[in-house]
Amino acid sequence: MSNPTEKTKIENTEGTTADGITPAVLASIGSVALALYFYYVRGDKQRGQFVGFWPVTILSLASYFKLQEIKQMLAERDE
Repeated sequence: MSNPTEKTKIENTEGTTADGITPAVLASIGSVALALYFYYVRGDKQRGQFVGFWPVTILSLASYFKLQEIKQMLAERDE
């Protein structure tokens, strides 16, 4: 049986901390906070709604790039 502290290539990707927080997740959390600020504090509802769409875009792009990375690793392994 393998050592439980060993990490596979996929688990040990750059930019990921031990609890799975990536820069994309931090940017998404920040944009949610910014959207709430614009919507409730500044009263600019249109800008708050616009900024509220950013997390979806950020996380979608991060998922796309992660899938491309996994696809490349699998292709290299099959060679």
